[in-house]
Amino acid sequence: MGIRTGRQYLQGLRDDRAVYVSGERIRDVTAYPPFQRTVTTLAELYELQHDPAHKPVLTYPSPTTGEPVSTSFLIAETAEDVARRVAGEELRAEATFGLMGRLPDFMNAMVTDAAVAAAYLAQHQPQFANNLVRYYEYCRENDLCLTHTLVDPQIDRSKGPAEQADPAAALHRVRETDRGIIVHGARMLSTLAPFADEIWVGPFYPRKAGEEPYALCFAIPIDTPGLKFICREPYDTGRSRFDRPVSSRFDEEDALAIFDHVLVPWERLFINGDIEASNSFLVHGAGYALLQATIRGVVKLRFLAGLACHLAEAIGRSAAPHVQAQLGELVAKVELGNGLLRASAQDVVAARREGLSLRALAAALWVFIPETQMRAAEIIRQLSGSGLIMTPTERDFDNPEIAPFLEQYLQGKGLSARARVRLFKLAWDLIGEQFGSRQLQYEWFYAGDPIFTRSRFYRSPVVDNYKQMVMRLLETAN
Repeated sequence: MGIRTGRQYLQGLRDDRAVYVSGERIRDVTAYPPFQRTVTTLAELYELQHDPAHKPVLTYPSPTTGEPVSTSFLIAETAEDVARRVAGEELRAEATFGLMGRLPDFMNAMVTDAAVAAAYLAQHQPQFANNLVRYYEYCRENDLCLTHTLVDPQIDRSKGPAEQADPAAALHRVRETDRGIIVHGARMLSTLAPFADEIWVGPFYPRKAGEEPYALCFAIPIDTPGLKFICREPYDTGRSRFDRPVSSRFDEEDALAIFDHVLVPWERLFINGDIEASNSFLVHGAGYALLQATIRGVVKLRFLAGLACHLAEAIGRSAAPHVQAQLGELVAKVELGNGLLRASAQDVVAARREGLSLRALAAALWVFIPETQMRAAEIIRQLSGSGLIMTPTERDFDNPEIAPFLEQYLQGKGLSARARVRLFKLAWDLIGEQFGSRQLQYEWFYAGDPIFTRSRFYRSPVVDNYKQMVMRLLETAN
């Protein structure tokens, strides 16, 4: 099949999926008003692959059919291959201004990582390793859009899933049958679920002995019987793009995935009760998902820096030394992000060829990018002041009785009132409204609890090297 058009993507969403919003089952997610504009954004991304100007960047010939497939599925063997992945993923991130954390690119990259890790999986459960490679090829050839779910329900984090008051709450294997396994329970947080073709249930939480029924990895279609998604409240309430410039287009949704005695066919099963494979499987990937997420994060930093500069200039504050220092700090951090991105791409090449660590890539994604995004939001808030709050609506500007007053009193430095208000509405939507608040929370917990992700670096083998430097100095001081 190869790359899909936007129309084909939309048609694929019109099935019997069980998606619930505000107590209502949504029969057609493409026609549900709070979803329509986000679905359109995603369809435009699929359509972008067919644009002659972008097709060479976004696609490559399938190894099996020769038809164009997405570069987000490319298994990179050379530096040129990695550069091709980066170019495609950067283009798609730029198209969405880095504001969609779970573009189809992300799961495409993760499934590609999984295909690379299949050789490791074969050492543990060889009967499932071939399933993984076949599934990767299936996603690649059919240009699928995937959601994922990694985290157990947030009930009592001091206990494992088997120790909960209700051990059946977390997704687990109930029994095996001739056709596959039956699973039951829930997982979080399925971003993009209403707009995906399939769901990937991946290993994320470390499992321990006795938790074998919870050590699972598989993928199934969204409309599988017994699979239900309960979505959070949508942020697109139908306001105009003037009033809600980002939440009207980029609300990718999040959902609780409920598996009510769902059949997972044997051919769709990748890990089944193997604790070691579950805990270490993704470490043996090529780093494509980490790289995609870093690309998207850096693109968003560029956007935030540009917005901060526009805001300062709009109110005549860009000449103030302390404001220039804030903006300069942010631009400098974006440049650091650009450098980290270039270095990360080289790390992916080296890791694939020489088996080297991807710690620098993980550090960029898990530590530098979220901290810089938080700082960017803080700078935008400080620069904007009351301008974030005093933002009339588009309809106010359309009312001839009050529009002249708005033009007189809300104009900016060299900007009409309408242009200035539109700019500040973007800032408010991005850091103040529901969409913006979710963005900050999402980015901070992108890789899980920040305490957990940071502590992993302290446990890194390189810490011993750094400590030895101190000891060498002390020894030479005797």
